[in-house]
This record gives sequence, structure tokens and C-alpha cells, in this order.
Amino acid sequence: MDWFFVSPSATVLLFFIAMLAAFIDSIAGGGGLLTLPALLAAGFSPAQALATSKVQAMGGSFSAGLYFVRRGAVKLREQRLNIGMTLIGAMLGALLVQHIHADFLRQVLPLLVMGIGLYFLLVPRLGAEDRARRLYGLPFALVAGGGVGFYDGFFGPGAGSFYALAFVTLCGYNLAKSTAHAKVLNFTSNVGALLLFILGGNVVWGTGIIMLCGAVCGGRLGAHMVLNRGQKLIRPMVVMVSMVMSCTLLYDNYGTDIVLWLACWWQ
Repeated sequence: MDWFFVSPSATVLLFFIAMLAAFIDSIAGGGGLLTLPALLAAGFSPAQALATSKVQAMGGSFSAGLYFVRRGAVKLREQRLNIGMTLIGAMLGALLVQHIHADFLRQVLPLLVMGIGLYFLLVPRLGAEDRARRLYGLPFALVAGGGVGFYDGFFGPGAGSFYALAFVTLCGYNLAKSTAHAKVLNFTSNVGALLLFILGGNVVWGTGIIMLCGAVCGGRLGAHMVLNRGQKLIRPMVVMVSMVMSCTLLYDNYGTDIVLWLACWWQ
């Protein structure tokens, strides 16, 4: 397999797309909606695009997660069970997606993502401060780690938002703290999924590593803004990214039907 697959100019463009995607992803999730279409437009097969996107996503989530750990926002020892369940879930998801089609999930996902955006929009005090915890230990690890990790390995877009929502609603963390913990689990699920994609031989390493470098820069900048701006930055970003993701996914699934309906309505 070609190490770069695309021209040098296209590789440079993908570097900057990965940087922007990681910046957005470290704050609100959804960066995959930039990198996956960009890789597909560059001529990558769906399997290559998904696998190579995981390389850059791992770089962005590692950069952001490391920043949060070093700043004391996340204590890794307390997250060992969550990390373990996330790794298992992501590997199972990545294994399954290479053998079946994810068409049903593509149909349902826009509604799930739109629901997250509306939830953050209609509950303005959500994540403003720490609240009482609802789930502890293994039950939380299975839901937030294993469940979301499985989704991230199986499909991926918006996983960071799902992780953050789990920490806000089930752990009672404030939004900045939830986003910090979400990045650690996001990195874990990216690693787990990538391991399975490497075994499948679909990673275009040259392009992936260049994009990883861009993602490291973007993830670090986004993480810095999370800790300095907190809920004032994260909440509107989550709402905006969720709505854009929903519209994009709806168009991907039903674009032809929507255009025909608009044409009939206009006439």
C-alpha cells in the first residue's frame, strides 16, 4: 500500500483539516465529520478513510487528554475501570464493523446527535457545576466506557459528545471536567479501534501520521481553551456541532429525497 496515497498538496490540506477537526473534537466532539469526508474526497476507500481517520483522531485525543492529566483535571488511577471497559468495547465495535454494514446506525445517528444538541440547548444550567452522582463503578464503566467505546469503534462520529454527556448526566461532573474525562476515554477507544483496523491492513500510514501531527496541535489548543473558558465555550460548541452533524448525516442519508421534496414543494 502507498504510504501517502495522495499528492503532497492534498497531504498538506489534510494536515490542516486534521488540526481544525482535533480542535473542535477536543471541545465538543464531532471532528470525524471533517476528516472522514476529506479523506473520501481525496480518493480513499471507506475502509481506508475510517482507519486512517482513527490515526489522526488518536493524536488529537492523546494531545488533549495528556494536557488534562498534566493539569490535574483527570486522575488516571480513578479511571482504570472506565479505560478498560472502553478499550474492550472499542475493539469489539471495530471488529464488528469490518464484517457487517452500519446502515441502521447511520439512519438513527442523526436523531441521537440532534437530541444531544437540543438537550444542551434547552437545559442552560447543564454542567454548570458538579451534581450528585447517579452511577458508580462497573455499571458506569459498562455504559459510558463499554457502550460508547463500542459505538466509537463501530462508527465514531460524535463519540466525544456521548462520553461528555455520560459524565455530566451519570457522574454529575461539570461540563469542563466532563470534557476532560471524555478525552481520556476517547483516546482509549481510538487506540482500541485502531489496533483492529491495523490488523485489517487499511491504514494509509504516511497520510495518517501527517494528519496525526496536525491533530496533536489542534487538540492541545482546544484542551487549553476548555480549561480556561469552561462551560461558556463548551455548551454553545456542543449545540452548534451537534446541529451541523445532524444536518450533515441527514443529508448523507436522505439528501436525494430532501432535494426531490423541496423541488416538488417549490413547484
